[in-house]
Amino acid sequence: MKRRFQIAVILFAWLLATGGQWHLIQSFAWGRMIAAYAKTMPLREAVRLTMTPDNMCGVCELVSAAQQQHGDTALPVGTSLDAKTLLAFQPAPTVILTAPPAPEWSLSDRETPASERAAPPLQPPRALV
Repeated sequence: MKRRFQIAVILFAWLLATGGQWHLIQSFAWGRMIAAYAKTMPLREAVRLTMTPDNMCGVCELVSAAQQQHGDTALPVGTSLDAKTLLAFQPAPTVILTAPPAPEWSLSDRETPASERAAPPLQPPRALV
């Protein structure tokens, strides 16, 4: 139980350190907006209207301002994304698996038919007393 608690605390700290709380709050706001719009219009139209930047609710504006304050949004102007994604999209190395080489001997080489085997040795003679 202690291990699970430690993992939960670490994951929560990681979420806060990476700004994931804003993504969770934004997702909640979108869900609330879609539910509100879907009461008066078709779902497709409600989703389109929710994702339009002109129709931001108070929570969306709060999240946007917080992300800009912490620098979680876009890259600065003039920054090339190619250099940053170069390592992320490197092809995986090709690994070719082959069957292990056959052993130089096999059990069939060591086994000889019963007709070719020598007779088992006889027991030593008993001393006559």
